[in-house]
Formats: sequence, C-alpha cells, structure tokens
Amino acid sequence: MAKIDEVAKAAGVSISTVSYALSGKRTISAETRRRIEQAVRELDYRPNAGARMLAGRRTNIFALTEPFRADTHAPAHMSFVLATSIAARRYDYDVLLLTDEEATAGMRRVASSGLADAVLVLDVAPDDERVGLARRLDIPSVFIGVPNDHEGLVCVDLDFEAAAALAVDHLAAAGHRSIGLVGHPPGAYLRSNFPPRVRAGFERRAAELGLDSSVERPEAGGTRGAAVRAAVEALLERGVTGLVLHCDDATHLAVLDALAARGLSVPGDVAVVSVGATFDTTSFQPPLDVIPLIPQASCDLAVDLAMQSMTPAPPAPGVRLIAPEYHEHGSVGEAADGSVAAHPPD
Repeated sequence: MAKIDEVAKAAGVSISTVSYALSGKRTISAETRRRIEQAVRELDYRPNAGARMLAGRRTNIFALTEPFRADTHAPAHMSFVLATSIAARRYDYDVLLLTDEEATAGMRRVASSGLADAVLVLDVAPDDERVGLARRLDIPSVFIGVPNDHEGLVCVDLDFEAAAALAVDHLAAAGHRSIGLVGHPPGAYLRSNFPPRVRAGFERRAAELGLDSSVERPEAGGTRGAAVRAAVEALLERGVTGLVLHCDDATHLAVLDALAARGLSVPGDVAVVSVGATFDTTSFQPPLDVIPLIPQASCDLAVDLAMQSMTPAPPAPGVRLIAPEYHEHGSVGEAADGSVAAHPPD
C-alpha cells in the first residue's frame, strides 16, 4: 500500500500539501488538487485510521462489543460476530471486536481514542452496564438486543415474545392443551435479554388461550444431560403433549433422547417446536419445526442504522423488532387423547 510521501512525490508537491488537500483544512489550487487526486487513485493510497481521525474523517471501523465469558455459547455468539462483519463490509467497514468481560472498559477505550465511528452492542443483558455508557458516548451506538432500560437507545432484535406466542399458537391449533417450555439454564435469564422475553411470550399466550403451561430451565454444568432428562420427565408427568424448546443444540438433542427413552415419538406422541435457534433444526431426527433467529437479519438492520446515525438525519431512538417466521418440518401433529405419561419407559 502506498504511503503519503509517495503520493507527494508523484504529484510533485510536499507531504503537507497532500495532507491539506485530503483534510480540506487549507485551500489548494484546482490544478494541485487534481494532481494529488490522480496520484491517490493511481497509487491506491488510503490514509490510515490515525490520519483520518486527525482529519476529522470517518475511520471506517465499527467497534463490536461482545464480552466473552466462561459460559459463552461460542457457536451462537460467533454467528452474530460473522453476520455483523459481513453486513459491515457492504459499506466498506471493518469490525473491531471488543471481548473484554468488563464490557464498558473496551467501549470507553474506543470512544476516547476516536478509533471507531460507532459501537454495535451484542450479548445484551436485561440490566446491561453498557446502557448508561452508550448514552454518554460521543459516538453513536446500536444495540442488537433489548435491555430493560432502553429509553433513548436504538435497538434491534427478533420479536422473541411474538416468536414464543407463534409457537404456542401452532401447538394450540393442533389441539395441545398442556404445553411446556424447556429453556436455558437459570443464569441465562439474568445475563441475557432474550430468554425472559421468550418465557414471557410463552406464558402470556398460553394464558390467553386457556392452556396449561409449565416451564423447566435445566441447570448447566456436567450434569446437564441428567438435568434435561429430569426436566422432560417433570413436564411429561404434568401431562404435557406439546413442547417449545428455547435452548442450545445439545439440549435439543437431549430432549429428543429423553422422549425416545420413554418410547415416545415426535410428532405422534409429543409435538415439538424450536424457538430462536441459530442452528439447523432439520439435522435432528426427526427434523423440528422452528421459528429461527437469523443473525444476518438483525445485524444487517443494525449496521444500516449505525450508518444512518452518522448522517444529518440519524434514526429515532426506539426498538426495531423483526417479525418471526414459522418454518414447518413436520414435528407438530394433532394431539392424541389422554396423557403421554401413559407411555411408560421400556
């Protein structure tokens, strides 16, 4: 890549003249500007981030704050990092990934250095420490997720409550009157914004339709498989015939294994719908109906809003929710008479 002194030599001017021409800080004659611009094009010169900052120009960098913790589910989180990077490239932007578990430290560092044009916020907690800081920063921010306190913020996410309600609607339409939710471990409901929203949507819609509903949140850790089996057993004992799964892919497999161990088939005995999956549910046996969380949809919109935030007409604060879509793969059948608990294990 060419350097500024090479541009100056090719244009027959001083380095300071090139700098003035690029920054617009001083008047340069039309002929001199023409020669400099021609040299810039021919040499493919691009000022580095520091030079652009000094010139008051964009750095073409987004800071993406995604704190990595010991319990971070890497596949799901990295799918959002990748989707954000792809969306940023549409605007010729790069992404600076901030992974410090103390998330506000990275945001402060980037904002004070002027290294990034905007901050994109991932892994949003209900009571997220980055909310207050985002309101104080001199650069715009967009949250991919919805914290409890989102006044004045620009937020983007799947409508998780509507997604859970849509799953309940499909189970109810198939005649299932007792339904259960297998969710994330209890700690996820404190650290992440979306598990509580799924649970709220599930319980609210079940109550509106007069359905019996139960929620199980198997503990994480080395006994996760046993915890999932115990959760499934507890739901079956309550007469549940329709399951909503909002959990990782390993837990999906554990649920299907627990049903098979009871001699129960999907969808013959138990209907199953996956909500908010970032993985392919058609790879399971049997394939599962799903209301997916598509990282690219959220990240494309977030990057669009971040770009708009740097214009004279920035986006109004508020929550932009992406409507859920139901993908049918044959895992919801008509409810049979009687309780599935009548099928004892072998």
